[in-house]
Amino acid sequence: MAVALRWQEGASLIITLLMLMAVMLLGLSAAQIALSSEKASRNDRDRKVAFQAAEAALIDAEIDIQNSTSRSSIFSKNSALYFPAATDSNCGVEASNNLGLCSRRSVDTTPLWKAVDFSNANVNSTQSVPYGKFTGQLFTTTLGSSFKVPRYVIELMVFNQAGESAETVSYFYRITAMGFGIRESTQVVLQTFYRKET
Repeated sequence: MAVALRWQEGASLIITLLMLMAVMLLGLSAAQIALSSEKASRNDRDRKVAFQAAEAALIDAEIDIQNSTSRSSIFSKNSALYFPAATDSNCGVEASNNLGLCSRRSVDTTPLWKAVDFSNANVNSTQSVPYGKFTGQLFTTTLGSSFKVPRYVIELMVFNQAGESAETVSYFYRITAMGFGIRESTQVVLQTFYRKET
């Protein structure tokens, strides 16, 4: 009888250890799921911050086109005079009033907005407009908000209504904006077309 009792005490110790290991594995699995959910939530929030920053840049560009005081002559019936020539390899630069203005390239080439480095904030080589540059609006970057100020470029597009002659030229604009998330690596690009009210 004493031998059977010792065996039972050893078996219950092994069963208890196995149950503890199973509970520990369940706890580790639950912790891993919680951590991955938190990471997914952070990534989603970061993307939303970048998306909202890009939307803000689109609105800023529309205000620039419609109501700008310093560039009102650029967005007029004579728009083609102020945009860089279509053969240029880049958009307007910081030193001039045509910063961020791009002429449309021919259809068979890569669009110019794809070649612009939106993340470059170097004053001497930047080609995109930082939020508020021509509108005076403020975009604050604080802890928990966008990593840096969103930027945009404006491309000149030719518009003719059905039945109009090719000599009657009016313009509309393709706006491409990039917003940044809380982390530098999170970037969202949005694009819209805008026609100025006359």
